[in-house]
Amino acid sequence: MKNILLITIFISLIFSCKNDQNNNGNLNVVTTTTLITDLVTQIGGDKLNIQGLMGTGVDPHLYKASEGDVSKLVSADLIFYGGLHLEGKLVEVFEKMQSQNLQTIAVSDALDPKTLIGSEYFASNYDPHIWFDVHNWELITAFVVEKLSEADPGNTAVFEENGKNYLEQLGALDAEIRATIETLPKEKRILVTAHDAFNYFGKAYGFEVVGLQGLSTATEAGVQDVQNLASFIIKKNIKAIFVESSVPRRTIEALQAAVNSKNHHVEIGGTLFSDALGTRGTPEGTYIGMFKHNVNTIVKALQ
Repeated sequence: MKNILLITIFISLIFSCKNDQNNNGNLNVVTTTTLITDLVTQIGGDKLNIQGLMGTGVDPHLYKASEGDVSKLVSADLIFYGGLHLEGKLVEVFEKMQSQNLQTIAVSDALDPKTLIGSEYFASNYDPHIWFDVHNWELITAFVVEKLSEADPGNTAVFEENGKNYLEQLGALDAEIRATIETLPKEKRILVTAHDAFNYFGKAYGFEVVGLQGLSTATEAGVQDVQNLASFIIKKNIKAIFVESSVPRRTIEALQAAVNSKNHHVEIGGTLFSDALGTRGTPEGTYIGMFKHNVNTIVKALQ
């Protein structure tokens, strides 16, 4: 009910306030997740006024629009969001904006649906965690460059140059993480996490991925889920399981306790960043730094 009220408020405000916004002449761009905020920042640099809705450790599956978000959305020339029902509670907001011909862009539109992983947990019927295949992020980078250039033709050269540089960094990232993964024996490439956020990672980099919860953290893991996964860990002799920064630690601790109760020891191998980046200003606060951290943490713990 609260979200519906917010939708009504900001749609009415857009037409009364939009033309009164004072800025430095740059496009006002609103982004949802920290991953998208980082990407748009890499491409737009100081040519955009960028405001991200979600901060460090925020779970986009459960995020609800606040009153503070309304003013950001009202002033936006462009809004970039994940799509594929990643931002579950914000979907109705974006749908309403689209019906008013306001510029909202789902970065998932950059990808061919044939390359997406199916999911019964989302209304889109696809797994939205598309950023865990670097190739997908490369396609999305080119897509964002295109959309920014359409909205601000005067800065096309800047966007294209920044995009080119970032694509080179992504290519180097992909090569580095593949080399790191090659140091881990194939039989040890089994990744157990709090929820199924890493299926694109598993498909791209050769890991079997198992999540305690479903693809969305809105689904709760039951006792039987915990027991079944504990048995799987023991059968596969998995050395470590992983916490996620945007999911409560207790879910993995419960799994560890279940394994240990069956006279088999499993370590918590560390914290992985799944739906949100790390603290701004740290290496993990960027997509590239986050990916390196995750791969290094996984490989070290499973060796």
